[in-house]
Amino acid sequence: MAGLLCGTKRKKQVSDLHEEGKNAINAPLLPSSIEIHPEDTLMEENAERVMLDPTSRETHKFKDLLKVLIDWINSELEEDRIIVKDLEEDCYDGQVLQKLFEKLSGRKLNVAEVTQSEIVQKQKLQTVLEAVNLLLRPHGWPIEWSVDSIHSKNLVAILFLLVSLAMHFQAPIRLPEHVSVQVVVVKKKDGLLQTGHITKELTTTTEMMMGRFERDAFDTLLDHAPDKLNVVKTSLITFVNKHLNKLNLEVTELETQFADGVYLVLLMGLLEDYFVPLYNFYLTPESFEQKVHNVAFAFELMQDGGLKKPKARPEDVVNLNLKSTLRVLYNLFTNYKNSD
Repeated sequence: MAGLLCGTKRKKQVSDLHEEGKNAINAPLLPSSIEIHPEDTLMEENAERVMLDPTSRETHKFKDLLKVLIDWINSELEEDRIIVKDLEEDCYDGQVLQKLFEKLSGRKLNVAEVTQSEIVQKQKLQTVLEAVNLLLRPHGWPIEWSVDSIHSKNLVAILFLLVSLAMHFQAPIRLPEHVSVQVVVVKKKDGLLQTGHITKELTTTTEMMMGRFERDAFDTLLDHAPDKLNVVKTSLITFVNKHLNKLNLEVTELETQFADGVYLVLLMGLLEDYFVPLYNFYLTPESFEQKVHNVAFAFELMQDGGLKKPKARPEDVVNLNLKSTLRVLYNLFTNYKNSD
């Protein structure tokens, strides 16, 4: 009799569990593409679970974002011989995140190198995320991740973390713009599973992401007086030609003529009154990498001259991003407009 009662009780538990799964699957707000397994829905009252809608995984921009971030991590951790293939499987235990943060920040974290047990993995994640949050929070980054979400392989949380790190450290990558995903939220209330979905924006525009930390006069000009853009471009052309004419060079198109970095390097030499050795840059660059080298070298010369590190990335200038190019030239104009 006792065995029969136990068997009946187990059957009822299984039945209740399947009923929870059925309620979740049939909920009107639940996207049809989401598959909730009964064993995944045994939740405590008021508990909440977040899942990425599978349809979001199939979008071109989402796949592009994954590839860009994976390639970036592998490039950064090449010396550590770490190869990331899957963000969910490779980032959840904290090992990759630890190495990436240490490489980017130049700080060494006091954590165990090899972690097998879940407890130790979460302790390691806690240390890593505390260091990350301490760095990012003062700059206004929303903290969209936690130890539990990362360790449970929540891809949305992992992506928020990686995008924030990439933008904060001005990674030499171009993140795809306007990447949004549908996230399904499952919550248990009054014994039943309630579901809904919300949209999460992982990236905005390159301009907004690059200008997150501080805004300058150029941002204000573009926001409040876009009609004056041509006036600004004319002023900048006059400014650069005043100096480049000394080398019998002339600029008519800001968008294209600074894209290979040559004029930027020569302009810095003229503004600071020194000769830039030709072996330091490519006078006739042919590849994308050579052009990026030139622009990055010009940025170094700017910093050597006492200017702040440009907010634009060398890749943006090479890729004919007009706003990035204008911002670099505008910064030179404000600092050297009175130079002969």
